[in-house]
Amino acid sequence: MPKFIVERNFEPPLSQEDLSATEERMAPCLDLYDVQWIRSYWSEDRKRMICEYEARDSESVRNVQREAGAKFERVWMAELLE
Repeated sequence: MPKFIVERNFEPPLSQEDLSATEERMAPCLDLYDVQWIRSYWSEDRKRMICEYEARDSESVRNVQREAGAKFERVWMAELLE
């Protein structure tokens, strides 16, 4: 299944409580759109985040973000370089 990257920026920095609330809202949306979260990287200052997902298309990933109220800047298809 294709991989997608979601870029996020936060001002003010995202709190752990806000992150947990977003994750809770996102869980049913992931199932609804058949999107699988793989991993996320959070900057030390909590102002930036990169999340990796597997999905059939980028619109499915965007729909999950929108319906969960998750702030994001961009969604793009990625290829893993090893």
